[in-house]
Amino acid sequence: MFILSWFFGFLAAVGRSFTALLAAIGRISFFMATAVSHVFRPPLYPRELGQQLLQIGYFSLPVVGLTAIFTGGALALQIYSGGSRFNAESVVPSIVAIGMVRELGPVLGGLMVAGRVSSSIAAEMGTMRVTEQIDALTTLSTNPIKYLVVPRLLAATLAMPVLVFIGDTLGILGGYLVGTQRLGFNAAAYLKNTWDFLEAEDIVSSLTKAAVFGFIVALMGCYHGYNSGRGAQGVGRATINAVVSASVLILAANYMLTEVFFSS
Repeated sequence: MFILSWFFGFLAAVGRSFTALLAAIGRISFFMATAVSHVFRPPLYPRELGQQLLQIGYFSLPVVGLTAIFTGGALALQIYSGGSRFNAESVVPSIVAIGMVRELGPVLGGLMVAGRVSSSIAAEMGTMRVTEQIDALTTLSTNPIKYLVVPRLLAATLAMPVLVFIGDTLGILGGYLVGTQRLGFNAAAYLKNTWDFLEAEDIVSSLTKAAVFGFIVALMGCYHGYNSGRGAQGVGRATINAVVSASVLILAANYMLTEVFFSS
């Protein structure tokens, strides 16, 4: 009897967790559909969009750039160390370029922006929810989704490809500096190998991933902040959930997009 009771209790717990997951997916999907539908409806708020482009894009450049350049340098060292076991040191330029553009540039850029932007959006909108500023917008006949969510979604989706392009370039630059100054590569040969191995598909996949990751970052920050619980604990929980969910979804979306672009 005890075993049966424990087994049925376990099944009930799994069922509740699965039902809660489906409910959360439904709520996020409905929130996303509502926000996307408002993108194509007037009125527009260009001032809000400009401010968010500045906050999300320009002010994220230092963290994305530093992450990329150090990652490119470390990647060059690791590939050289591994390739030297098989007399394949010459692959460093091509692998650094492909690795940064296809995977590390967009993924690390997305994760860094998620840590900075998702938390900021969730905290800001959560505080607005707690202090009833969102309710005040509704009272003033201003749609809070249109005024608060849409500019952030658009700004993140537009800014992330630019950030990732700069990050890809700086990552390759980091590998170039380490390769030429530390590992003894010829500068012209290094650049030629980098250019020869990069293809248009690599760049397109990187920028597409960046746009998707930017959308995810803003969506998770807006969703958790907009639906924040009351009080300081509610805002803190919303901030944590925004960063965690954005990071996990970025990694999952990265796998699916990699399958789409490179499965053949």
